[in-house]
Amino acid sequence: MNILVLDLETTVQPLGGKIDNSPFNPENKCVSAHFGWLTDAGVTSVTNLVFNHNDQPVADSTDDLRDALANADVLVAHNLKFDAQWLQEMGFTLPETLRCTLINEYILAKGQRISLSLKETAQRRNVTLKKSDLVDDLFKSGTGFEAMPLPTVIEYAEADVKSCGDIYLSQLEDFGKPENTSLDNIVILMNEMTDVLLDMQSNGINIDMGVLDGVEDELRKEYSDIKRRLTDIVEMVMGDTPINLNSGADMTKVVYSRTVIDRDAHIRTFNIGLRPDGRPKYPPRMNKAEFSGAVRTLTRIVHKTDAVCCPDCNGRGTVQKYKKVTRQKNGKKYVVQGEAWKNPSKCKTCTGLGAIYASNGKQAGLKLSPVDVSYASVNGFKTDKHTIVQLIRQAEGKGNDVAVEFLTKLTRLNALSTYLDSFITGIRTWTRHDGILHSSFNQCIAATGRLSSSSPNFQNLPKRGFPVRKAMTSRFDGGTIVEADFSGLEFVVAGELSRDPQIISDIKNGKDIHSQTASIINQIDPSEVTKDLRQAAKSFTFSPVYGGQGGGEPEHIQKYFREFFEIYRGLGAYHKRLMDGVLQNGIVKTPSGRQYYWPDVKRLKNGRTTHATQIVNYPVQGFATGDLVPLSCIRAKRAFKREAIKSLIILTVHDSLVVDCYPGEEDKVRGLLKDAMVGVTDEAKDRWGYEPILPLNIDIESGDNWAL
Repeated sequence: MNILVLDLETTVQPLGGKIDNSPFNPENKCVSAHFGWLTDAGVTSVTNLVFNHNDQPVADSTDDLRDALANADVLVAHNLKFDAQWLQEMGFTLPETLRCTLINEYILAKGQRISLSLKETAQRRNVTLKKSDLVDDLFKSGTGFEAMPLPTVIEYAEADVKSCGDIYLSQLEDFGKPENTSLDNIVILMNEMTDVLLDMQSNGINIDMGVLDGVEDELRKEYSDIKRRLTDIVEMVMGDTPINLNSGADMTKVVYSRTVIDRDAHIRTFNIGLRPDGRPKYPPRMNKAEFSGAVRTLTRIVHKTDAVCCPDCNGRGTVQKYKKVTRQKNGKKYVVQGEAWKNPSKCKTCTGLGAIYASNGKQAGLKLSPVDVSYASVNGFKTDKHTIVQLIRQAEGKGNDVAVEFLTKLTRLNALSTYLDSFITGIRTWTRHDGILHSSFNQCIAATGRLSSSSPNFQNLPKRGFPVRKAMTSRFDGGTIVEADFSGLEFVVAGELSRDPQIISDIKNGKDIHSQTASIINQIDPSEVTKDLRQAAKSFTFSPVYGGQGGGEPEHIQKYFREFFEIYRGLGAYHKRLMDGVLQNGIVKTPSGRQYYWPDVKRLKNGRTTHATQIVNYPVQGFATGDLVPLSCIRAKRAFKREAIKSLIILTVHDSLVVDCYPGEEDKVRGLLKDAMVGVTDEAKDRWGYEPILPLNIDIESGDNWAL
């Protein structure tokens, strides 16, 4: 078998505060290609071809690279998707089999957080090291590969090729160990998915900039209106005290009507911070009385203030100081005022604010209460999205309409900020001059195996109906956008893996589990559940599936969590089996052969284990969105190629596939997507020997844009 190990060096361009090394940037060029054949002794000889370097005005021929790719059975690279994308965009044909050492290392890590860089991987495996020291200082100074001394580029790249080859051989040894044989299935799956992602990234998404401009105007107006109303509420509940809505300390004052007295003592008491492994420290065990006492000791109630003009600076915030000059007269020394200092000084009395804020004795803020130690944060108490949901329920229970309005609008303001910064700005930044946005998909970031994306992050894009989606249209005149979405995939997979008879019965009988959840948590009749309430309830359906216990929720929702496992006893028993198994051998394995490893799990007093949420979450999310969805994408690409259709697969988001549909092909596309996705269980049986017991269903919608 001919195994070719390759590394490309390219130019980069600054873009949106980041570095763009994409082949879709017309300003970028491939500087050089470096490749060699892998033997049992590693890569002993490297061929270096230079295409765009300042020291070599005449580019080398590409024939040697083209011949090598044609003769290769396997192409190996670290972060292969990057090199392969460049090769495709340069017009090269890739070998049939792709193998990425970054993906291999990710699979062998089994869900553990480790550095996957070539340098760190080589050091960890004690093989040929890359020579990053040759170029680090040059990179820091802004020098690109095209301007570095050519001998330096070649020495650096040759070391990369040899290091990658050695890593690959070392990884093959690990995959050959008896405990790792199941991982071969995942290597094949993820590298086949790389081939799909190359097409998706190349196809890109068509962006209608005119529509995007209109959506941005609407969002910015709403943002401005909400911020103005929040400012009015803050003034009403805080008096004249200046408040920054982005400050954790200030928001603690507004929401909880308290401020931290001694920040260090607060942090120590609630054990806030990160452990050496980068994970949050465990909170202390406190009952309600102990927690309330700690809150009273570590914080004090804040009061409304009235602002009065600072008498020392007359509201300017600064005072003019003068130099002191010593004079002598009649043998006596005395000091007189000299010329003014060039810059005025900050007023110490008002700390530069120009006003003094005096308490008027009335309690300030919304007067909500932190419930337990999970609310504690570095600057006081949390006001994140999850906590705000709980606080809104608390405010509703107290009849505190002002708090409900403030928190609801604050949630919306934070969402709008994300929409504008991450999506509007991100889409505008990364859309090329031809109107196509080539997002980048990442296979090795999420621990479970599911995809993430960047430039921008489409995996966090809100669901259907989100206005930004209106700007994503077909590139074809008369074309449509088609999206096929698995129905309740994670819940189906939870039933598959647990063999819970009630889940199996509910799914086979078509029971709408999300509507059932919405009815319970909103305390309404099932007939009153709206589409929006059903959508909002999904997180509660999945929370117990993924190990959630409803901490901090109102009593009726905590009761839902308790009774969930009375209804779905088989799922609860499955969770127990998972935790017991990890205590014995540290491993959870999915039907596909993917493995997750927890080396330091301990039993807790409540019968659960440390890392319990991950242990019950990873196999469900991993098998659903890390295995079945990618396999569906692979099947869809295969079908599109077989039928020679012109429609393009442009996105996969969580459990859906999105297609830019060529006019006249929609019926065929719908049929191919249904076969690819619903029929994925048949291929799972052939590939992994897995016998599914539950059917998969999909919803397919289409429209002029992606706001389906």
